[in-house]
Amino acid sequence: MTNSMFASIKDSLAKPAQSSSSTSNILRLKTGNTYTVRLLPYTSEPSKTFFHYFSHGWVSEATGQFQSSISPQTWGERDPIAEARFRIMRTGSEEEKEKAKALTRREQWLINVYVIKDPDNPENEGKVKILRFGKQLHKIIMEAIEGDDAEEFGEKIFSYPNGCNLRIKVEEQGGYPSYVTSRFASPSEIPGVSEDSLGSLYEQAFELDKVYPVKSYDELVTMLNEHYYGKDDTASVPEPATNTTVDDDDDDEIDFGDIDTSSKENVDSDKVKELLDTLD
Repeated sequence: MTNSMFASIKDSLAKPAQSSSSTSNILRLKTGNTYTVRLLPYTSEPSKTFFHYFSHGWVSEATGQFQSSISPQTWGERDPIAEARFRIMRTGSEEEKEKAKALTRREQWLINVYVIKDPDNPENEGKVKILRFGKQLHKIIMEAIEGDDAEEFGEKIFSYPNGCNLRIKVEEQGGYPSYVTSRFASPSEIPGVSEDSLGSLYEQAFELDKVYPVKSYDELVTMLNEHYYGKDDTASVPEPATNTTVDDDDDDEIDFGDIDTSSKENVDSDKVKELLDTLD
């Protein structure tokens, strides 16, 4: 891996990334298990190594099925679902506000990984899968890239065949899965992976921004009307409010609202860029 490649990977922690894939390629993590993976750089376009996105979801009024979609705020664009919920929580009745609490919003990341140990699905071992993670694992990865653990790990978390594996320990805390005891291990080789096989391994990486379908603003309005309001006609969605804040203490779920992600994204981008510059 070159320095420039590592720099591009660091950028990708804040930018949306793109062979076609589906959610079936996402590694399913079960509470009580420990998984071992090696982060895989997207070598054809290193800046797309990570896909950082926001999504929203709720149970449909029309079908009773869970509905979800990527939020346009992933790309800094207007999100009619976020706007509708903010309006309801600001001016709606108590009944409307209570119902609006069911509209969830999450901040997550995707990255390709080489699976070394999957206790529930050993058939995944030796394959490239997609790791979906929230803020707890994001913090651990960033600490390894530029925080207190950077000197020990740094670019080695992306190195093949000799590099640092990520041990993902899934525990239960307060009724929810917790990943806080996950950690990177000391450098080691991956059995069966050699310098000669790296080309074919990297080619297995998925285009991460193609994992989920992306809806337009109008399509999201239709989705909101049908599955939240329970009607077919197009509802009027107000202009986005300004200067709202987001409470993002939870690992995955955060409040709706207008958010400026540019500051946080730029921080992540700079950190990852500096680290990947060392990989020449």
